[in-house]
Formats: sequence, structure tokens, C-alpha cells
Amino acid sequence: MRYHFLMALSRMICCLPHSWLLAFGRLLGNLYYDLVRKQRNRAIEQMQASLQISEAEVRRTVRASFINMAQNVLEILYMPHLNQDNFTDYIEIEHLDRMKAALAEKHGVVVLTGHVGTWEWLSAAFTLSGLPVTAIAKPQPNEQYTQVLNDLRATIGVEIFSRGTSELLAAARALKKGKILGFLADQDAGPGGAFIEFLGRTASTPMGPAVFAHKFNAPVLPAFILRQPDGRHKVVIGEILRYEDHGDTDQDLLDLTVRMTRILDQTIRDNPTQWLWFQKRWNTPPDERHVKHHTVKSEEEKDE
Repeated sequence: MRYHFLMALSRMICCLPHSWLLAFGRLLGNLYYDLVRKQRNRAIEQMQASLQISEAEVRRTVRASFINMAQNVLEILYMPHLNQDNFTDYIEIEHLDRMKAALAEKHGVVVLTGHVGTWEWLSAAFTLSGLPVTAIAKPQPNEQYTQVLNDLRATIGVEIFSRGTSELLAAARALKKGKILGFLADQDAGPGGAFIEFLGRTASTPMGPAVFAHKFNAPVLPAFILRQPDGRHKVVIGEILRYEDHGDTDQDLLDLTVRMTRILDQTIRDNPTQWLWFQKRWNTPPDERHVKHHTVKSEEEKDE
């Protein structure tokens, strides 16, 4: 029932001008901020602890981030409207040449990104530019929501590997085929993550981007999609990062993860209204850390 309702809502939304989506998003975001106390208070608490700004400024910024989130949700439902002929009306891509040069190395590309801006449209920017995009996605708590998201992603040509399946093997195959593999690297990684300072506090950080970059000799490209004052989006592609082998694999993986985390940190500080401040980013305390070696098997090694 929810699936059919959301897909019907998507079809209806796709008939509207984009400016209307932004207006509805402002209304819904303000309502969400006023009505959903738990997430509002968590966002305020986490932003104040991280940015060390006044409470009044925190509240203004969190409200703006809720508006941005509501606009994001509507834009995700709007994805079937995007195509190769019209996507440049909504999205500008800066330094696409960096992505093409990285793909030309034929080792795939690990894309470092996070829940910044309308992150689902980041994939659209690449696929509608003719580039092959894959991503590892966390299933939603409700299976129907997951199916909605996957079907909307399919309309822009993104290949999704769901966590909890054979996603690591599928992701390895994607890189070996020279595709883009996207990682949302701003989520709590649990006891097995790397405990690194993020926005002023120690947070369990995913090692996946560094592990795949090392295993498949893939370049890492930071890429973020940022909403502009006029409501359009700009994709910003950073300089290539690479795994550097200094003889201690675990330390080298940690060093690359630290470098990537600093980029995420600075991007969020520069664009605080465009991040999901209410997510449970610092959910795992450092004393729960599990020490382990970080590896990923290739397809051939798994079959042995």
C-alpha cells in the first residue's frame, strides 16, 4: 500500500515545476522542525557540540537543514522527471574531467560522499552524463520504502547493492569492470569502524572506501552535490586521493580514512544547512571499539 502511494505521489510530483517543489519543501521542512521534537533536539544538540556557535544560530541553521531535507525528499520523488536532455537545467557539474580521467585508469573509481544536499541526485548527475554508477545502500526499516527508493534510482540508471546481501562481492565486480562505486561515508560504522575525530568529536567511521581503493588500486574522488541559493545544484568533484603503501596496511588504511574524513568534515562545516544533523553519527562510543584487520576479498579469492 505504501509503495503504491509513494510511486503515485512521485508521478504526480513529476508533473509539477521544480520551483513548486522548493516551495512545498520550505513549508514541510518548517512543519517538521516545529512538530518533530526528538529529531529537532538531537540535531540542535549535535550541531552545537560540533560547531560551537550560539544557540540562536544553531536553531536557525537546524531549521534551514530541515527545510533542505524536505526539499531533498521531494526531489528524490522527482527523479523520474530527470533525463539526459533536461538534467542540466537543475544540476551543474564542476570538474567532470576529473571523474573521466579517473575512470580512464580502468580500475573503477571510489566516490567519497555523504548525506549532503540531495545526494541521490549526485548519482543522477553522473549517470545522465553517461557514466556507470553503482552504490552500496542501507535498506530502509520498511521494505516498501526500500523498494520505492530502488525503483526511483533505477529511473536514473543507478545499480544498487543492498547491505546484508552479497554486496561486497558485487561492489568488487563493479570496480573491476571500471565503474563508479559510491560510498556515503558519514554514517556510524559501529564497533568495527575507525574511531576518528569528525566535527570535533570522535566518531566510528566506515573503512569501506579506503579498503576498496587499496584492494583494487582504485582512485578516490570526493564528490558532493550542493544546493545553490537559486535552488539549483552544483556537483563539486575534488582532487584524486590514493591509497599510499608505507608497509603497514592497517595504518595506511587508517591514514587514508583520516584524509577522507577531513574532507567530509570541512564540506559539512562549509555547508551546515545541507547535512542531516539528526542522524545518529556518534552512536558508538570509543570504548566499544573492536580491533580488526580490514580486508575485502576479490571474486577470485572468494571462489577459492
